Amino acid sequence: MAEFPKPHLIEFPKLGEPGIGYISVTEQSQLVPFAVQRIFWTYYTPESIVRGRHAHHRTEQVLIAAAGRITVTTELADGTIELFRLEDPNMGLYVPPQAWHTMQYSHSAVQLVFASAPYQEADYIREYEDFKRVWGPQV
Repeated sequence: MAEFPKPHLIEFPKLGEPGIGYISVTEQSQLVPFAVQRIFWTYYTPESIVRGRHAHHRTEQVLIAAAGRITVTTELADGTIELFRLEDPNMGLYVPPQAWHTMQYSHSAVQLVFASAPYQEADYIREYEDFKRVWGPQV
């Protein structure tokens, strides 16, 4: 099984000033640790909804709260659980393959996602029990 970095925050440059606003930028092979093959965004998600609830076999992602607040919980196969609060648009969260993750949004949240692969349903593990069976401790 390939070793991937653990979930971690990535700080993008914040260029500008309060009087004129800010821009954050990255270019290929700089801060995002993979070649971006897919970009998507989610928005208008009710605060009571928890999204995600899956892991990927191979896809790596960087999640960014372009607006609002997103609370992301990650769980690795070894049982390590981490909680990340994204609310600054120049911060991203790297989510490696084989990490179960869920997201909960503030009403105004817009989530931007950079992914390492095009959408393929076969890359998803959508049942938590399957995640634990495939990557959990083998006894």
